[in-house]
Amino acid sequence: MRPPVSSGPFDFRDMVAHFTEQMWEAPMTWITLAGFLAATFAAASTGAVFQPGTWYRTLNKPVWTPPDWLFPIAWTTLYIAMAVAAWRVAYAPSPLAIPAIALWSWQIVTNALWSPIFFGLRRLGAAMVALVFLWISVVTTAVVFWMVDPIAGYLMAPYIVWVSYAGALNLALWRRNPDGARLAAVSA
Repeated sequence: MRPPVSSGPFDFRDMVAHFTEQMWEAPMTWITLAGFLAATFAAASTGAVFQPGTWYRTLNKPVWTPPDWLFPIAWTTLYIAMAVAAWRVAYAPSPLAIPAIALWSWQIVTNALWSPIFFGLRRLGAAMVALVFLWISVVTTAVVFWMVDPIAGYLMAPYIVWVSYAGALNLALWRRNPDGARLAAVSA
């Protein structure tokens, strides 16, 4: 496998050729992708275990709250994009690849924490704190990914947008429902 040859700091054609060649040369790369997909869907499983339910439907929500059917579509798309981004970084010839994957792992863990806190414990304030940590981990991961492989960084961009939107929504729900814990007891 040849190392990428670049005529400058960022030669898109060489980078694409390198990853395409690498992708088809080693079946192990497909196993790696499957591993990243499994990690993202393990994080997604917390959303399946801790679903919105009656309590969420009783919350006072802003008009810009997306419909319930949009969440699984958005998250599935984001999980696939973040797995592909991690896969690209895992095979990038960069000294930052290993720290980048460590950051990716951190954001997957913080991602998995939000649903149990918000929907399981029904603690809007604690969920907001978890979301702040998630946002920091996603942005940090995306920046380092971009430094390793710009395409991987761009694949993380929609995730930043979605988590930013989720943070605004979580904050609005917390402010509109300061008695969220009491609502949890009533709707249980």
